[in-house]
Amino acid sequence: MLQNNTTQTDPELHNAEDQLMKIQALRDMVLSAEKTIQGAKAMLLQLEGKKKSGRPRKVDLDTMNGTVIEGAFDGQIMLGTDGKQYPVPANYASKSKLVEGDMLKLTITDNGAFLYKQIGPIDRRHAIAVVTQDENGNYYVLTNGKPYRVLLASITYFKAAPGDEVAIVTPQDPEATWAAIENVIQKGAREDWQVALSKATEENESINHWKKDLKDATPPADASIIEPSDSALEDDTNMLDAWVRDMKEIEKEIKQTS
Repeated sequence: MLQNNTTQTDPELHNAEDQLMKIQALRDMVLSAEKTIQGAKAMLLQLEGKKKSGRPRKVDLDTMNGTVIEGAFDGQIMLGTDGKQYPVPANYASKSKLVEGDMLKLTITDNGAFLYKQIGPIDRRHAIAVVTQDENGNYYVLTNGKPYRVLLASITYFKAAPGDEVAIVTPQDPEATWAAIENVIQKGAREDWQVALSKATEENESINHWKKDLKDATPPADASIIEPSDSALEDDTNMLDAWVRDMKEIEKEIKQTS
């Protein structure tokens, strides 16, 4: 009986092994086919000039359908040639290091998307500046005694803080009021300078206060009084001395008669 059971089991084991091999072979075929399909899709997207996400590349903006408006960047928004104002994403302006006066082209697609492209960079000037902040929370960069406003997105992107020394880009136009941050050079580079400036300001205020007290204590000058000359002061002194001598002589005479 045992021999008959073994003979009947061997074909079943053989069939099970064959089935497992076939399943594994099919899995390998599926994986290979998926890799082939993925490679073919990537090649197709490359030939069509698209990214893997299926979105068109930036260079395709010139051929996209939609409304096209050109304008100048004023540091925050685009002033279109049609007289209207168009919002420029702060992150785009910061990362692209847009400078006040740069010419932009805005394409408003059929589905309402706003796509910007820089078409006319203005002449630039590079400089070193220090980040500052006013009482209203607005950020500035100070260079050569002139303050320029900067986008909050630039401060956040570069993780800058008041007192940091930064590299900036500004227009050549001296009337410009906005700058773009290129990078942070040194963190807290002017903290000691700010402390010294604060101390100097306090000392200056103290001196001014002392001068004011002294001025208030000084009798006001009368316009009708003429300052005496040196010779007049000398004559007055001689007269006083003579008067003192006369008083002493009179005092002696009084004592003698008494």
